[in-house]
Amino acid sequence: MANFENITIEKGMYQGKGSLTDVLERLDPSENYEGTSLEGLDAFSRQLKRFDIKVSGKGSDCVEKFFQTSNSAALFPEYVSRAVRQGMERADILPNLVATVTDIDGMDYRSIVSAPTEDDKTLKIVGEGATIPQTVVKTRENLVKLHKRGRMLVASYEALRFQRLDLFTVTLNQIGAYIARAQLKDAIDVLLNGDGNSNAAEVISAGTSGSVAYSDILKLWSSLSPYELNTILAPTAEMQKILALPQMQDSNAGLDFQGTGKMITPLGATLLHAPEMTDGKIIGLDKNCALEMVQAGGVMTDYDKLIDRQLERAAITCTAGFSKIFTESAKALSC
Repeated sequence: MANFENITIEKGMYQGKGSLTDVLERLDPSENYEGTSLEGLDAFSRQLKRFDIKVSGKGSDCVEKFFQTSNSAALFPEYVSRAVRQGMERADILPNLVATVTDIDGMDYRSIVSAPTEDDKTLKIVGEGATIPQTVVKTRENLVKLHKRGRMLVASYEALRFQRLDLFTVTLNQIGAYIARAQLKDAIDVLLNGDGNSNAAEVISAGTSGSVAYSDILKLWSSLSPYELNTILAPTAEMQKILALPQMQDSNAGLDFQGTGKMITPLGATLLHAPEMTDGKIIGLDKNCALEMVQAGGVMTDYDKLIDRQLERAAITCTAGFSKIFTESAKALSC
């Protein structure tokens, strides 16, 4: 039964586990609206519709529309968080690097590791009565380092009240993009230098210092075996060198790029531009087993300040860290 118009929204909803959207979904499940005009909207979007708040498009409302009632004011921090997450998703290439995402409630997390030898990687025939080879899984010695990244939203209610929400959303999207780039830098650091558990990436030297040849990419590909080279990370200078390779300038590849926007990639791997990397190195990895992302709480906002219109200093933060899963599934090419 439709219930979204009868829900009392208050600040206390932000103190529980999960986001306000999660709380609203428990009170007002989206499955109740299948086959209705509200199908396709989540619980938060239905509350925006309830209070006739338009956050995007030509007819978007002003910020002050959120503060018409105490119920609608309580929606404002979630709007901010969602806009920041949207900006993170647009600028985020981490899904192309991370094998799994682990959500935790605290700040301490110890990952697990399995470090098979070359002999362990070969599944030999087990004779009758013989011992079956073992794969040992244990916790890592050191905790995953979590970093809080964020921005302080500095503005008064008076300065924002008449601003259109679609313009304000652009600003929040950019905050999300800043956080995503900072997290990418953390991920790159772990891939190259390890997570504190003596698992830095093996560095392979290119044939000629200062340049990248196709044979160097092949060397990176072969060194990852038995893992698959399906992702390549490169800073701007090395990205230019890779794209300038004769093998990357095939006429058919050019037509594909001009017609579809899809760039040819070396050896079928996804080629990612990472300006956050320092020049001189290229990372090759198997995204299916190289990196674990650990995050605590997602995007957090100072909901008290936002709801009470005291917007002078409202923090928007996201806490996350990274851990290597299989050390040999990521290697670096030194150019």
